[in-house]
Amino acid sequence: MKHKINVTFNCVTVQRLQVCIIIRKCIEAALDAEKINVPCEINVLVTNDDGIRAINLASRQIDKPTDVLSFPMFTFEAGKQPDDWDVYIDPETGLCPLGDMAISLQRAAAQAKEFGHSMRREIGYLTIHSVLHLLGYDHMDEGPQKAQMRTREECIAARIARMQRD
Repeated sequence: MKHKINVTFNCVTVQRLQVCIIIRKCIEAALDAEKINVPCEINVLVTNDDGIRAINLASRQIDKPTDVLSFPMFTFEAGKQPDDWDVYIDPETGLCPLGDMAISLQRAAAQAKEFGHSMRREIGYLTIHSVLHLLGYDHMDEGPQKAQMRTREECIAARIARMQRD
């Protein structure tokens, strides 16, 4: 099965290829871990703090930068597969358009430094986090939802080379 992962940059980075590889690898790993058995499409915008701040303001009316934003196309229940994937497949592409994400490289760099781990780990973690949002996971509460999401994030990250906690 081949997923379509569209990565677009609207910021300057010398690590463009490495960032693309990490994002693609983490999306594939998250979809595999969640047993998504249909080809999906996900759009990823790699931006900076100004770019993500503008998106955050336009979409959530929050005028500040953040690390990652997720825009699911559908409402799924976390950890559960739909009974019929056919209703989610775009007949023109044959793909399930899961949604879009935006990642701030500036935030990722700051958080990697703050948490004492690599930029690779931070970009990967944010990507996995966003894919889980596209699949219905949330962390609006500080209790069971957040714990469930964190457990899945760490489990998926542990499967990927050099993505474990340092």
